[in-house]
Amino acid sequence: MIPLKDDNPTRSFPWMTIGLAITNVVVFFYEISLGPQSGEFVSSYGAIPFELFHGSGRPFAVANIFTSMFLHGGVFHLAGNMLYLWIFGNNIEDAMGHRRFLFFYLLCGMVAAYAHALTDSTSHVPMIGASGAVSGVLGAYLLLFPKARVLTLLPVGFFIQIVRVPALVVLGFWFIVQFFNGLFSLHQVGGVAWFAHIGGFLAGMSLIYLFKKRR
Repeated sequence: MIPLKDDNPTRSFPWMTIGLAITNVVVFFYEISLGPQSGEFVSSYGAIPFELFHGSGRPFAVANIFTSMFLHGGVFHLAGNMLYLWIFGNNIEDAMGHRRFLFFYLLCGMVAAYAHALTDSTSHVPMIGASGAVSGVLGAYLLLFPKARVLTLLPVGFFIQIVRVPALVVLGFWFIVQFFNGLFSLHQVGGVAWFAHIGGFLAGMSLIYLFKKRR
């Protein structure tokens, strides 16, 4: 189930959503331009679970949570995150305002990072990606616009259909997938940070009414 666009109009231009997307793309192209040195770049600016809980010689270990949100492990990793941010981020930014949306986005990303780190606090594998912060946007959207119609690519056997379904179905299904993949991935080293997705999503649901503008 792949969302393509929603039918939920906005009243303001999504400057911050577009800015975040452009920043992610620019950083990714810089990352791949480093060639063999990209691994060192990711290690330097990714979030390391062990360092978050046990400290390290690096003075900016916690600050790396924020830099890690703009790093990605490949084109599909980047494209998936930016697709969800583009579809759902503009409505959340519209509901909050530009500056509140940025703070909300970064805060959800921080909660997501710690949610993942808690599952393996001794891991030295760098955590990267905007997934946790974007998951917070999805959680907020689910509460604010559950009935919004989302144009969705739906594989049915060997066929693909494009249908409009409620956001509640699209995002509810997404969360269930993250939850069960997270359970199955416990005690695995590396791979997708499923619990960052779960933590970010729950953070978005918890924080949305604190950040939403009162009209």
